[in-house]
Formats: sequence, structure tokens, C-alpha cells
Amino acid sequence: MKIKFLGAAGTVTGSKYLITTKSHKYLVDCGLFQGLKPLRQRNWEHPDFAANEIDAVFITHAHIDHTGYIPRLMKNGFYGPIYCSQGTYELAKILLPDSGHLQEEEARYANKKGYSSHKPALPLYTREEAEKSLSHFQPLEFHQPQKILDDVTITLSRAGHILGASCLLLEAQNKKIIFSGDVGRFNDLIMRPPEPLPNADYLVIESTYGDREHIDEDVYQRMADIINQTQKNGGVIVIPSFAVGRTQHILYLIHQLKAAGRIKPIKTYLDSPMAIDATDLYCTFHDQHRLNEQTCDLMCKEAILTKTTEQSRAINETPGAKIIISASGMASGGRVLHHLAHYISDPKNVVILVGFQAAGTRGRELLEGATQIKLFGEFVPVEAKIENIAGLSAHADKKELVRWLNESALLNPRVFVTHGEQASATAFSQTLKDTFHWRVEVPKDGEEIDL
Repeated sequence: MKIKFLGAAGTVTGSKYLITTKSHKYLVDCGLFQGLKPLRQRNWEHPDFAANEIDAVFITHAHIDHTGYIPRLMKNGFYGPIYCSQGTYELAKILLPDSGHLQEEEARYANKKGYSSHKPALPLYTREEAEKSLSHFQPLEFHQPQKILDDVTITLSRAGHILGASCLLLEAQNKKIIFSGDVGRFNDLIMRPPEPLPNADYLVIESTYGDREHIDEDVYQRMADIINQTQKNGGVIVIPSFAVGRTQHILYLIHQLKAAGRIKPIKTYLDSPMAIDATDLYCTFHDQHRLNEQTCDLMCKEAILTKTTEQSRAINETPGAKIIISASGMASGGRVLHHLAHYISDPKNVVILVGFQAAGTRGRELLEGATQIKLFGEFVPVEAKIENIAGLSAHADKKELVRWLNESALLNPRVFVTHGEQASATAFSQTLKDTFHWRVEVPKDGEEIDL
């Protein structure tokens, strides 16, 4: 058996792991590259495998950096089954068509404005192509081993990162390998903590925050302070937010702050059809998180829902202080770009970053103090205040990952550290060596290893 690292090696995006057994080939995760232009360009290149030779795909969770390449894979000739949890499938039904739609919109806008080097600009795939890919999904239950092609067995356990997020145990040829996917936190506002892992021969583990610990901050007080000060200034708060996970955190925070009287009433807009639909799902899958039906219902009522383009445009015509929650979380596309273009040059306003910002994204530029950002082909000055609430991250940090592994049944696995920028992956690799004395490696992109 072999594993080949075809994404999320030296970066946090484009997760793809090729597993080759004696008789079949499988992909674990099938994500889009995001961030730096050289990474994004890889989405257009043929991967280092033939799509029609892949027998099945296994997905850890629904985020686009883990699922977004699926429609493209099918355009290239893949026609096999795609296995994941029920929650991941339900979210993929929202995220993948939306991804296709956004790519069509971006291509259309680039052609209209003429700022693309491609004539004409084309989408990586369309909404229709994304919708067709959904027929290949086969949802699985947690903790129920599933035999695939009489060759491998896979078992899902809860990773706690977002709705449906899974760690994946793959058994083949008398070997066991675990893929952590993205690992959630022990004190997440909504999701339950990640479940302990069983023993295995190999572990592929994420390291998004492997070189640091999250700031120990009171996110309630921090959010209240920002909202109250912005209201006092008569400003607008724009929150680029991940539609799945982070949006629900923010809505819950605002609901709790209002209920406790810690902030005054303020118009709050949820301007993302995808985030609106994802929030509805959180109100369906109560068994996978901490919130009951009543709390979910109250959380959803905190925001004015804007599904249409006309409703979205009307937000910017509404005077007074307000909060706009809109995708995408790294400000790499979507409706939030129009809100940034409208508000980011006014010092009364605030942009709140609420999650990991990959290198090469506008979110990362803002985080690092950019004085201007490029929006729709033009540079726009940054005068708004930029705030970063790291405590809302849905990724376990270094300390939490070590705690999770300590609570697991792993004895002496060979470990591959992935899904982290190079400095983070390298630092976490050393932490694992020092703490557990395991054999730990940071694989290079494109590297293939015999198991």
C-alpha cells in the first residue's frame, strides 16, 4: 500500500491523499487549492493521477478545501462513489453548487470588466456540474465499518470541526491508517469535542495551528466591545465568515450578547444564501452539537436573511450602524467583496476576521496590515479598523491537538503532519517527537511513501 500527498502539504488547502492498494486507487479528500495564485492555478492543472483510475473518494468534511475539486474530478473522468458522513453530504449539497455558481459569477464579472488574462474567462466548473456530482455521494453512519470493493474498510468518527466532520480510519492489507481531517476544539461554542482515536499503524494529522496556541480571550467580551464601540461611532461591521461553522458561532454570540443586555439592538444581516441554508442544517442535526432546538431557532432569528442579489445590494443603502456577515471567510470571493469595497475605506467601520487566513488571500493581507487591497481589478485603500478574534477558530491549536492525541488509544504510529503552512507543520512535527517520541515526518507535495 502507498500514500501520495497531492495537496495540503506545505499549505492548508487542496487536501488530496492518493491511496494505492494492490488492486485499487482511492482519494481521501478532494479539495480546491485556495490563496496564493500559484496554488489556485493548480486547480486548472491535471493532477498527478488519472481521474478515471480512482475507484472511490472518501471525504472527511464538507469545506471546499476538502471537497471543492470533486466536480472537476468528474469532468476529468471520475465516475465512482464518494463516501462521507450524512452531515457532510447535506452540507455538500449546499456548498458544491454554490461553489460552481460563484465561479460562474466570477468568470462573468471578469469578462464584463475585462480584468482576466483569459479571453474569455471560464469557470473551473459550473453549478450544474457540481449538482451532478452529488448523485455519487453515499452517506455513512459514524462508527459503522464499511467495506469498499472487498479491498478496504473505512470507519468514521466525529472530529468536532464542523457539522459532519469526520476522522477516517482506513484498513487495508493488514494496515490501519487514520486521517484526522480538520480537528475541532474542546471548548467550541457549538460543536462537541473530537472523539478519541483508536490505535493505528499510521496517522495523517492536520497542523493548521500546530505552531501556536489560541489566545485565551473572552470572545463574548471582545465581540461586545467591538459592537458597542462601532455603534457609538455610527459605523458598520463587516465580517467575512465561513458559511459553515463560523457563521453559526457569530450568530450564537450575537444572540447571547443581546439576551444578556451586553449590546444594544443592532441590525444584523446574514448575506449568504449558502450560510443561511447551512444554519438551517445546524437546526436539524441537534445530535452533533451542543445547542437545542429552541436555542437554534432564536439564533437564526437574530439576523435579517438576504438571499437575493437585490436584497444584498439593498444592505448598503440602509443607513446607520449594522453588522454584515457574509462569505467568504478569507475574503477570497463572494458577496463580502462588494461590502468590503463599500465600507473598507471609512475609518468608522470595522472588519472582523474570525478564522484562519491562508497565504495569498485578502483576509491574510488585512490580517498583516495591508494599506490597500485589490477588489474587482482595482486597489482600494484600507481605512477601516481590522480586528481579529482568534478565539473563534474551529481548529484545535497545538496544545489541544496534543491533548486529543493523549486521550486517544494510539501507541506508536508513524505520523505524517499535513494541512499546515511549512513553519506550522515543521513545528508541530517537533512537538510530536518531543512529546510522544513517535516517528514523525512532514511530507513534501507530490511525495509518495510505501506503507
